[in-house]
Amino acid sequence: MKKFLTVFLVLMMLIGLISIASASEVGKLLIWCDADRAPVLEEVGKEFTAKYNIPVEVQEVGDPHRRLTTAGPAGEGADLIIGAHDWIGELIENGLLEPISLFTELRSKFVPVSLEAFTYGGKLYGLPYATEAVALFYNKDLVPEPPATFEELITIAKGLTNREKGEYGFLIQMPDPYHSFPLLSATGGYIFGENPDGTANPLDIGLASEGAIRGANLLLRLVQEGIEVPGADYQTVIGLFNEGKLAMMIAGPWTIEGIREAGINYGIAKIPTIDGQVAKPFVGVQGCMVSAFSENKLLTRTFLIDFVATKETMLKLYERANRPPAFLPALEEVSENPDIKGIAISAADGIPMPKIPEMASVWGAWADALELIVNQKLGPEQALKDAVEHMKKAIQGE
Repeated sequence: MKKFLTVFLVLMMLIGLISIASASEVGKLLIWCDADRAPVLEEVGKEFTAKYNIPVEVQEVGDPHRRLTTAGPAGEGADLIIGAHDWIGELIENGLLEPISLFTELRSKFVPVSLEAFTYGGKLYGLPYATEAVALFYNKDLVPEPPATFEELITIAKGLTNREKGEYGFLIQMPDPYHSFPLLSATGGYIFGENPDGTANPLDIGLASEGAIRGANLLLRLVQEGIEVPGADYQTVIGLFNEGKLAMMIAGPWTIEGIREAGINYGIAKIPTIDGQVAKPFVGVQGCMVSAFSENKLLTRTFLIDFVATKETMLKLYERANRPPAFLPALEEVSENPDIKGIAISAADGIPMPKIPEMASVWGAWADALELIVNQKLGPEQALKDAVEHMKKAIQGE
């Protein structure tokens, strides 16, 4: 049935539903992506052309979503753009993306959180290919087995911390909302509530909720008990870990290459539970999005479903980015890689990064609140309440 529908869609396009694509000839697919993904899509494009005699042009574009904002309505945009799921809120609100429908069987082959990330208002707006999230990185020479609970982590960290020698048991780069969010999410904190249609409600901000305050109190406890170092930035945390002077940290897959080069015997695990609750990191998802202004929507769908949503293509994309595939058959293929397995397990517990443009009004005030908390200049409750008020005013344009 799927093969029949594919052939039917292509024939319909060839018979007369094809219009002149922007910056291309009749029936030509134009893809915008970054330099890392381009070689894979060029190869897949050649396979598509060989089968349907329809050319595929891949252009390397640094900011495809920004370019689509102006080029799409002018009839000069790509049919397909490749990038992050948190672009979609703004793009959809501006009428720039086309929903993507997937057969139930095909949907079941994707990591659930990856589909959730590209879903907006109940519709899917991207075909996911990779996920990423922070996790617990640990030095196996110092911590042979990762702690299962945060209380266990605290006990281990205290025993390994010796500030006079510059040795630390556990650090989170601070003040940093992204890396510390799992502590707030585990205790019930959230970023935005939901509207009835499932979209985020930017005026329902949960960063001063009872749960978020409990999580912030845990951050404060880490400082007060001599574990966390206020002002420990990215370079400090990663540098200490790569020197073998830090036993555990919350970090992401972008740190792996440097850790390997440093020769550290490391492992990657889920962030420990807090009071029996799962820590939920932010999840970033990469995928393929169809322009609402594309004159080749049916062909683009065929390209995605029959040529991109395959184990072979997903593995090629994985090799270019070294991130857990969002396509389960590909993820299973690389599951013996302990790094990929660790990040994938952490991401499976996570929640997608908010994808509405109002998130830009959250980061700064949130970071300011964390800085006040960890430097013990203001209590968690007051700091977070003040921050949320600032966020709401910024979102409302006050």
